Amino acid sequence: MRIMFIETETTPNPASRKFLPGREVMPTGSREFTSSEQAEASPLAAALFALGDVTGVFYGRDFITVTAAPGVDWAQLKPQVVALLLDHFVSQAPLFAGGSAGAIAVPPEGGEIADDPADADIIDQIRDLIETRVRPAVANDGGDIVYRGYREGVVFLAMQGACSGCPSSTATLKQGIESLIRHYVPEVTEVRAI
Repeated sequence: MRIMFIETETTPNPASRKFLPGREVMPTGSREFTSSEQAEASPLAAALFALGDVTGVFYGRDFITVTAAPGVDWAQLKPQVVALLLDHFVSQAPLFAGGSAGAIAVPPEGGEIADDPADADIIDQIRDLIETRVRPAVANDGGDIVYRGYREGVVFLAMQGACSGCPSSTATLKQGIESLIRHYVPEVTEVRAI
């Protein structure tokens, strides 16, 4: 029998904790669940929501971020979350109903901005910066940032996981991400969360 440990880290969002099972969670991409209805696509997410105090579950490449309702005591919730995660990973149960993340339709995020083909070079630069510089840094804090569009100098991003609802997310977006993108892509004038 193999012993498994799950590391837990705090995040900048006091309502969220990052759990690291020491193995891959999502082979590619990420997935966020913000309601028990959405969580029905994943037995693990559904079990976490069934605890009653969970308001969000986010799957990253090698971590799971769980967000608790306001006022929840993490000292009491954490052991329950860890127990569910251990059961899931030790049993090698599938992460998604049907056994594949690819078989699950991702709910529309809304707020998609249609990119102008004339901006293709600018958009490629923005996407490259997000993939290589922004997403790895944000994943360290238990979240993700997803590109949603570019129009007339404005980059639109969606914040997920611990970043969604985090008190410091506006500062991260404006002082960190916007500054970085504007430095490398002078056509960008602003970054907005949607």
